[in-house]
Amino acid sequence: MLRYIVRRLMWVGLVVIIITMLTFLIFYVIPPTDPAISFAGKNQGPEVLALIRKRFGLDQPVYVQYGRFVKHLFLGDEYGWPGFGFSYASQSPIRGELFKRLGITLQLAVGGAIAWLIIGIPIGIVSALKRRSLTDRAAMGFALFGVSAPVFWLGLMALYIFWYRLHLLPGTGYIGFGVSPWQWFTHWIMPWLVLALLFAAFYARMVRGNMIEAMSEDYIRTARAKGLSERRVITRHAMRSSLTPVVTMFGLDFGGLIGGAIVTESVFNLRGLGSWVVDAVFSGDIPIVIAVTMFGAITITLLNLFVDVIYAFLDPRVRYS
Repeated sequence: MLRYIVRRLMWVGLVVIIITMLTFLIFYVIPPTDPAISFAGKNQGPEVLALIRKRFGLDQPVYVQYGRFVKHLFLGDEYGWPGFGFSYASQSPIRGELFKRLGITLQLAVGGAIAWLIIGIPIGIVSALKRRSLTDRAAMGFALFGVSAPVFWLGLMALYIFWYRLHLLPGTGYIGFGVSPWQWFTHWIMPWLVLALLFAAFYARMVRGNMIEAMSEDYIRTARAKGLSERRVITRHAMRSSLTPVVTMFGLDFGGLIGGAIVTESVFNLRGLGSWVVDAVFSGDIPIVIAVTMFGAITITLLNLFVDVIYAFLDPRVRYS
């Protein structure tokens, strides 16, 4: 197990290095627009642009710029660690605003993830155990609807029905937990469920397929031949092997959500990472785009490492030779 973890850590280090190289190339080397122009605007003279290039080190060779980029990212800059620099638009450090908006995105991601697991896994299990029944057809109909319906349409329909027509839930916006725990919860119900529906449908189909395959394995017939109850066969044997791939997918999906649930945040007016990076793209605020890109990519990489280690504990067959 230790050798497996060490190898995974080495691969994570290599992946992070590749991510930093690609990010630097995409935003600093490949674009035809000079980063100094993105900062100062197109109407500045060559003298001003030269001063800006010198201030940001853009007049240095590419390898020197890349080294400074990596150093600030992992060791910090004058604004603290991690070193993301400052926003072109607000002239303020990115680090503080990123962590502030990360809190909103994390609340959306964690709540949505819990919701889709609670909804998707039981539906998949019941559908597999009642294969070809009316329950199975209804569950797969739900899965088809969840996969097919666009998130922005679901969000708008949820607002129209539960807020505008029925007045059961509050509309858009964000209220902190410290202000009112109950209002905080009610404001999050619709975003959580809308975000969860797509993933819940996918997980229901995945769990159903895994359960059907597991129930036909030899070890299930052996467990039944030993006289184990059907409930124990399902919970102790079939479910364990069926839910193992869910761990892998959950880590990747959750990491993607932390990177920014852009559509859901936009529909419900949640000022998280997703809406922040969209505004930065339209305004040409490159440092914010780079910060969110790097944060999301490294988060997904670390979550993938965590999932691999958990997977190895769940399934002893997962090992490097």
